[in-house]
Amino acid sequence: MSKEIFTALTSFGMSGQVFHGPCLKINPRFKVKKILERSKNLSASLFPDANIVRSFDHILNDPEIELVIVNTPDQFHYEMGKAALLAGKHVVIEKPITQTSEQAQELIEIAAQKERILTVFQNRRWDGDFLTVKKIIEDGLLGQITEFESHYDRYRNYIQTNTWKEEAGENNGVLYNLGVHMIDQALFLFGQPISVTAHLHTLRKGGLVNDYYDIRLQYPNQAAILKCSYLVRESGPRYMVHGTQGSFLKYGIDPQEEILKTGVLPTGENWGKEPEQDWGLLHTEKDGAVIRKKIATIAGNYPAFYQQVYESIRNNKSVPVNPADALLSLKIIELCKQSHAEKRTISFP
Repeated sequence: MSKEIFTALTSFGMSGQVFHGPCLKINPRFKVKKILERSKNLSASLFPDANIVRSFDHILNDPEIELVIVNTPDQFHYEMGKAALLAGKHVVIEKPITQTSEQAQELIEIAAQKERILTVFQNRRWDGDFLTVKKIIEDGLLGQITEFESHYDRYRNYIQTNTWKEEAGENNGVLYNLGVHMIDQALFLFGQPISVTAHLHTLRKGGLVNDYYDIRLQYPNQAAILKCSYLVRESGPRYMVHGTQGSFLKYGIDPQEEILKTGVLPTGENWGKEPEQDWGLLHTEKDGAVIRKKIATIAGNYPAFYQQVYESIRNNKSVPVNPADALLSLKIIELCKQSHAEKRTISFP
């Protein structure tokens, strides 16, 4: 078996061009052999040595390919992930892992039966601002956390054309597109909540999917509040974390995605670093002294995901995102929908 991992991408749309492609390109441990593009040849510029194929079967039937990356629209995650696992491939699936928790549970069981790794590209775990929030909490700089609030707001007062994300569908909309990131972060920090309360709305005229949510995950002694709106022209803090000793506020969003969209590869000692003007504000107390200062943002690091995927496949290390976490996120999403429909708080089963 080759030390490098022969890999296939099942799509080369936005996620392939901006996230998966660049992260694989810079990692010599992966050899992208095949890329599925139904009609175009966009991947040829980044991967000139890869074979562009028009059928998924060309990937499934290639015995050299060990890793399949399912980065297609959400509706295909389940069937393509299942087919790849049954073909004996390791699988990375773009978030959300599937459209329902039942589908996710089935994929987890198949991966275990086939002894293949299954993981989910929850790249926002490697945002610099989130890494910084996580470290501040873990270091106890705020005391006992009482409230965690995060926002993923945009200003898009029109309906974007030519995208499946704006098409009508029970499992489309910002709850599945952006909410799955924020829910994953909250669960990664605090674990399973005791109850879920959610408000989901479509604010834009002519919208076919929800473009707003307000989610409250309640814990015994704290709450995680997750909010998103497509009608926020002047953004507030991205994160507000409060505890018994102090607070941390962080404006702005991790710069990696916007840089990757320009075609820059994620390399160099300055990759993922934020300028000092974007650092968050810590206001707390330690040993009787009040501290109020800017905290340097930890550098974001999306390439770390695939570094850990390699270690998982070759050295039997843990996967970067446990698929059980992705399953729990889907269960939370389903409880959010139930909470909104029934206009009440839902206790976690």
